[in-house]
Amino acid sequence: MNMNFQEGIELAKSVNDSVKAANITNVGVIIATPYIHLAEANKVCDSNFVQVAAENCAAESKGAFTGEISASMIASTGCKYVILGHSERRNYYGETDEILVKKVALALENKLDIIFCIGENLEEREAGKHFSVVESQLINGLFNLLETEFSHIILAYEPVWAIGTGKTASAEQAEEMHKFLRNVVEKKYGKNIAEDTTILYGGSCKPSNAAEIFTKVNVDGGLIGGAALKASDFQAIINARG
Repeated sequence: MNMNFQEGIELAKSVNDSVKAANITNVGVIIATPYIHLAEANKVCDSNFVQVAAENCAAESKGAFTGEISASMIASTGCKYVILGHSERRNYYGETDEILVKKVALALENKLDIIFCIGENLEEREAGKHFSVVESQLINGLFNLLETEFSHIILAYEPVWAIGTGKTASAEQAEEMHKFLRNVVEKKYGKNIAEDTTILYGGSCKPSNAAEIFTKVNVDGGLIGGAALKASDFQAIINARG
C-alpha cells in the first residue's frame, strides 16, 4: 500500500523505460501494483520487457462481496500474474491454506500465473520448524493441482523474520531452503517439473546483497519489496540477476 495513482504510474513508467533502455530480455521482470494502478500500468508497460501483476485476488468469483477484487477483474486489465499467499495476507488477514486453494483455482481459471508465497516466522525458525512449516504451506496450498496446472506456479520463499526488519537470510540459508522446496516439488511432480519451477527469494533483497543471493543455483530471482519503490534500485537488482 504504497504510492498514489500518479506516483505509482510514474514508477511503472520509470521501471519500464529503464528495462527497455538496457534491452533486458534474459530476465523476466514483473511489477506488482495496487489494484487501482493495474489497468494504466498495463498500458504504460511494454509486455516484451515488463509484465504486471496484482498483489492479491478474492476467494470468490463474483457477487455481493463489497470491496473485493476478483481474478476475472484482474485478468480484464491485461494482467497475466497475481501474487497469492503473501505473508502479510496470511498474518494480517488470516488467509488459510483452505482460502488460498480457492484463490489459486480462481486465478488459474482466469489464465493468471501465480506467484505463491511461503515462509516461516522468527519463532518457527528458532524452533527449528522452518522446513516443516514451508512444506505444509506448499503441500496444503498447491499439491491438489495437476502437473499442467502446477506449471503456472512461481514459488516465492519469504523468511518472514527477514521482511522489513533489516535482517536478511544469508545466501546459504536461502539456497538451503530453495533446494529443500525443489526437492519437495520433485517428490510430487517429478524431476523435470521441479527443475522448471521458478523459486524466488523474498526477504530484504536489495542492490547490496542481490548479486550474492542470485549466485545460488536454486535461487532463480527475487520477490522485491521496499527496494522496488525506487526505479534505480530495482534496476540494480535486475542487473544483478542478469
